[in-house]
Amino acid sequence: MPEVLVLGLGNIILRDEGLGVRACEQLLDRYRLAEDVEALDGGTLGLHLLPYLDGVRDLLIIDAVRADGPPGTIVRLEGEAIPAALAHKMSMHQFGLSELLAVGNIQGCLPQRIVLWGMVPSVMEPGLDLTAPVAANLAALVDAVADELAAWGYAPDPI
Repeated sequence: MPEVLVLGLGNIILRDEGLGVRACEQLLDRYRLAEDVEALDGGTLGLHLLPYLDGVRDLLIIDAVRADGPPGTIVRLEGEAIPAALAHKMSMHQFGLSELLAVGNIQGCLPQRIVLWGMVPSVMEPGLDLTAPVAANLAALVDAVADELAAWGYAPDPI
């Protein structure tokens, strides 16, 4: 079982809604993760992701986030700031993420540390491509995730 789970969330057929999945893909394309780190395309699975939390010590979520700033603004949340941000739902999968964290808390299987890295989306409507402001900052988001992993002691190696 991995000690660290990087969970990319979103719906890739709704443009910027899929930025968490796209960032997770780019992370795996650009970096070789440490042995105890797993990156997972969580898509919109919600509560179906609960078994993946078993034994995980640190959880890093990547997702579209409603926050102050123009589209493409990179956001980092941790602790109680995550449920507070999820209270303002942007999409259906965020209901699933809220439930996942709540049920994980009730069952006592939440990781010790949970951090959400994300970006303010521009458009969340049907389409496969990220919008220009989100696409322009995707590499910076992936680098921020890699830096976070390194700060946790799980430095990924650039490929």
